[in-house]
Amino acid sequence: MTKPGRTTGESGADRTERAGGRRRVPLLLAVAGAAYLLDLGSKVAVVAELEHGAPVKVFGDWLELRVLRNSGAAFGIGEATTILFTLIAVAVTVVIVRLARKLYSAPWAIALGLLLGGGLGNLTDRLFRTPGDFQGAVVDFLHVRGFSIMNFADCAIVCGGILIVLFSFLGWELDNKDKPERRAGETVGDTAVADPPGAS
Repeated sequence: MTKPGRTTGESGADRTERAGGRRRVPLLLAVAGAAYLLDLGSKVAVVAELEHGAPVKVFGDWLELRVLRNSGAAFGIGEATTILFTLIAVAVTVVIVRLARKLYSAPWAIALGLLLGGGLGNLTDRLFRTPGDFQGAVVDFLHVRGFSIMNFADCAIVCGGILIVLFSFLGWELDNKDKPERRAGETVGDTAVADPPGAS
Protein backbone atom coordinates (compact mmCIF):
# COMPACT_ATOMS: atom_id res chain seq x y z
CA MET A 1 0.00 0.00 0.00
CA THR A 2 1.26 3.45 -0.89
CA LYS A 3 0.99 6.06 1.82
CA PRO A 4 -0.69 9.38 0.99
CA GLY A 5 1.74 11.98 -0.32
CA ARG A 6 4.26 9.42 -1.58
CA THR A 7 4.94 8.62 -5.20
CA THR A 8 5.08 5.10 -6.55
CA GLY A 9 8.36 5.74 -8.37
CA GLU A 10 6.66 5.35 -11.74
CA SER A 11 8.49 7.30 -14.43
CA GLY A 12 6.89 9.57 -16.96
CA ALA A 13 7.70 7.04 -19.70
CA ASP A 14 5.93 4.30 -17.72
CA ARG A 15 2.83 6.44 -17.30
CA THR A 16 2.80 7.26 -21.00
CA GLU A 17 3.17 3.61 -21.95
CA ARG A 18 0.37 2.59 -19.59
CA ALA A 19 -1.92 5.29 -21.02
CA GLY A 20 -1.08 4.86 -24.71
CA GLY A 21 -0.51 1.11 -24.91
CA ARG A 22 2.67 -0.53 -26.11
CA ARG A 23 5.17 1.23 -28.29
CA ARG A 24 4.90 0.66 -32.03
CA VAL A 25 8.60 0.86 -32.87
CA PRO A 26 8.70 -2.79 -34.11
CA LEU A 27 5.83 -2.04 -36.51
CA LEU A 28 7.58 1.13 -37.67
CA LEU A 29 10.79 -0.79 -38.36
CA ALA A 30 8.94 -3.65 -40.08
CA VAL A 31 7.12 -1.31 -42.47
CA ALA A 32 10.28 0.72 -43.11
CA GLY A 33 12.29 -2.45 -43.74
CA ALA A 34 9.70 -3.86 -46.14
CA ALA A 35 9.51 -0.59 -48.10
CA TYR A 36 13.30 -0.28 -48.20
CA LEU A 37 13.92 -3.87 -49.34
CA LEU A 38 11.21 -3.67 -52.01
CA ASP A 39 12.74 -0.48 -53.37
CA LEU A 40 16.33 -1.71 -53.21
CA GLY A 41 15.56 -5.10 -54.74
CA SER A 42 13.50 -3.63 -57.57
CA LYS A 43 16.24 -1.12 -58.44
CA VAL A 44 18.94 -3.79 -58.52
CA ALA A 45 16.76 -5.92 -60.79
CA VAL A 46 15.80 -3.22 -63.29
CA VAL A 47 19.34 -1.83 -63.53
CA ALA A 48 20.68 -5.30 -64.25
CA GLU A 49 18.00 -6.27 -66.76
CA LEU A 50 16.52 -3.13 -68.31
CA GLU A 51 18.85 -0.14 -68.09
CA HIS A 52 20.20 -0.41 -71.62
CA GLY A 53 17.23 -2.20 -73.13
CA ALA A 54 13.86 -1.27 -74.55
CA PRO A 55 11.02 -0.25 -72.19
CA VAL A 56 8.80 -3.07 -70.97
CA LYS A 57 5.06 -2.49 -71.17
CA VAL A 58 3.21 -3.53 -68.02
CA PHE A 59 -0.27 -2.11 -68.59
CA GLY A 60 -0.56 -1.16 -72.24
CA ASP A 61 0.80 2.32 -72.90
CA TRP A 62 -0.24 3.57 -69.46
CA LEU A 63 2.48 1.90 -67.37
CA GLU A 64 5.86 0.69 -68.47
CA LEU A 65 9.26 -0.07 -66.99
CA ARG A 66 11.84 2.43 -68.25
CA VAL A 67 15.09 3.05 -66.35
CA LEU A 68 16.06 6.68 -65.77
CA ARG A 69 18.78 8.12 -63.52
CA ASN A 70 17.29 11.06 -61.62
CA SER A 71 19.48 13.54 -59.73
CA GLY A 72 16.49 15.45 -58.36
CA ALA A 73 13.67 14.71 -55.93
CA ALA A 74 10.62 12.52 -56.37
CA PHE A 75 9.14 12.64 -59.90
CA GLY A 76 12.26 14.37 -61.26
CA ILE A 77 11.82 17.66 -59.40
CA GLY A 78 14.84 19.88 -58.71
CA GLU A 79 17.59 18.06 -60.57
CA ALA A 80 20.10 20.85 -59.86
CA THR A 81 19.87 20.57 -56.06
CA THR A 82 20.87 16.96 -55.39
CA ILE A 83 22.93 17.68 -52.27
CA LEU A 84 20.05 19.66 -50.75
CA PHE A 85 17.65 16.75 -51.18
CA THR A 86 20.23 14.40 -49.68
CA LEU A 87 20.49 16.58 -46.57
CA ILE A 88 16.69 16.80 -46.34
CA ALA A 89 16.45 13.00 -46.48
CA VAL A 90 19.00 12.69 -43.68
CA ALA A 91 17.11 15.25 -41.57
CA VAL A 92 13.77 13.48 -42.08
CA THR A 93 15.33 10.18 -41.03
CA VAL A 94 16.71 11.73 -37.83
CA VAL A 95 13.34 13.31 -37.01
CA ILE A 96 11.49 10.01 -37.44
CA VAL A 97 14.00 8.19 -35.23
CA ARG A 98 13.47 10.81 -32.51
CA LEU A 99 9.69 10.61 -32.83
CA ALA A 100 9.85 6.84 -32.31
CA ARG A 101 10.36 7.43 -28.58
CA LYS A 102 6.72 8.45 -28.20
CA LEU A 103 5.17 6.32 -30.94
CA TYR A 104 2.22 4.32 -29.56
CA SER A 105 -0.16 4.55 -32.52
CA ALA A 106 -0.22 1.74 -35.10
CA PRO A 107 -1.53 3.96 -37.95
CA TRP A 108 1.20 6.51 -37.29
CA ALA A 109 3.79 3.72 -37.17
CA ILE A 110 2.70 2.58 -40.65
CA ALA A 111 2.77 6.12 -42.05
CA LEU A 112 6.17 6.96 -40.58
CA GLY A 113 7.52 3.55 -41.60
CA LEU A 114 6.58 4.21 -45.23
CA LEU A 115 8.19 7.63 -45.06
CA LEU A 116 11.35 6.25 -43.42
CA GLY A 117 11.70 3.26 -45.76
CA GLY A 118 11.17 5.38 -48.86
CA GLY A 119 13.54 8.07 -47.67
CA LEU A 120 16.26 5.53 -46.91
CA GLY A 121 15.74 3.89 -50.30
CA ASN A 122 16.44 7.08 -52.24
CA LEU A 123 19.13 8.13 -49.75
CA THR A 124 20.99 4.89 -50.48
CA ASP A 125 21.09 5.82 -54.17
CA ARG A 126 22.35 9.33 -53.42
CA LEU A 127 25.14 7.99 -51.21
CA PHE A 128 26.34 5.02 -53.24
CA ARG A 129 25.44 5.47 -56.90
CA THR A 130 27.49 7.50 -59.36
CA PRO A 131 28.75 10.19 -59.27
CA GLY A 132 28.81 9.79 -55.47
CA ASP A 133 29.69 12.48 -52.91
CA PHE A 134 26.03 12.83 -51.85
CA GLN A 135 25.10 13.52 -55.48
CA GLY A 136 24.26 10.01 -56.66
CA ALA A 137 21.42 9.71 -59.16
CA VAL A 138 18.30 7.91 -57.98
CA VAL A 139 17.08 5.03 -60.14
CA ASP A 140 13.52 5.62 -61.40
CA PHE A 141 11.73 3.03 -63.51
CA LEU A 142 7.94 3.18 -63.10
CA HIS A 143 6.82 5.31 -66.03
CA VAL A 144 3.18 6.38 -65.84
CA ARG A 145 1.92 7.85 -69.09
CA GLY A 146 1.20 11.56 -68.91
CA PHE A 147 2.41 11.80 -65.31
CA SER A 148 5.99 11.00 -64.37
CA ILE A 149 8.60 8.33 -63.79
CA MET A 150 9.22 7.15 -60.23
CA ASN A 151 10.27 4.21 -58.06
CA PHE A 152 8.82 2.33 -55.09
CA ALA A 153 10.59 4.65 -52.65
CA ASP A 154 8.73 7.62 -54.15
CA CYS A 155 5.44 5.71 -53.84
CA ALA A 156 6.14 4.92 -50.18
CA ILE A 157 7.04 8.56 -49.41
CA VAL A 158 3.87 9.88 -51.07
CA CYS A 159 1.62 7.31 -49.37
CA GLY A 160 3.24 7.99 -46.00
CA GLY A 161 2.83 11.74 -46.48
CA ILE A 162 -0.85 11.39 -47.39
CA LEU A 163 -1.48 9.24 -44.30
CA ILE A 164 0.29 11.76 -42.05
CA VAL A 165 -1.88 14.59 -43.37
CA LEU A 166 -4.99 12.45 -42.90
CA PHE A 167 -4.14 11.43 -39.34
CA SER A 168 -3.32 15.02 -38.42
CA PHE A 169 -6.66 16.16 -39.85
CA LEU A 170 -8.48 13.47 -37.84
CA GLY A 171 -6.65 14.50 -34.67
CA TRP A 172 -4.98 11.13 -34.11
CA GLU A 173 -1.97 11.45 -31.80
CA LEU A 174 1.42 9.77 -32.05
CA ASP A 175 1.30 8.72 -28.41
CA ASN A 176 -2.48 8.19 -28.02
CA LYS A 177 -2.34 10.56 -25.07
CA ASP A 178 -6.08 11.26 -25.27
CA LYS A 179 -6.98 7.58 -25.07
CA PRO A 180 -7.84 7.36 -21.33
CA GLU A 181 -10.37 10.19 -21.63
CA ARG A 182 -11.99 8.50 -24.57
CA ARG A 183 -12.23 5.23 -22.68
CA ALA A 184 -13.82 7.06 -19.79
CA GLY A 185 -16.65 8.00 -22.13
CA GLU A 186 -15.82 11.65 -22.65
CA THR A 187 -17.02 13.33 -25.83
CA VAL A 188 -15.84 16.19 -27.96
CA GLY A 189 -18.81 18.53 -28.16
CA ASP A 190 -21.81 16.22 -28.25
CA THR A 191 -20.17 13.59 -30.42
CA ALA A 192 -18.18 10.62 -29.14
CA VAL A 193 -14.73 10.31 -30.66
CA ALA A 194 -13.55 6.88 -31.78
CA ASP A 195 -10.06 5.59 -31.06
CA PRO A 196 -7.79 5.23 -34.09
CA PRO A 197 -7.30 1.64 -35.32
CA GLY A 198 -4.59 -0.27 -33.46
CA ALA A 199 -4.65 2.06 -30.47
CA SER A 200 -5.02 -0.69 -27.90
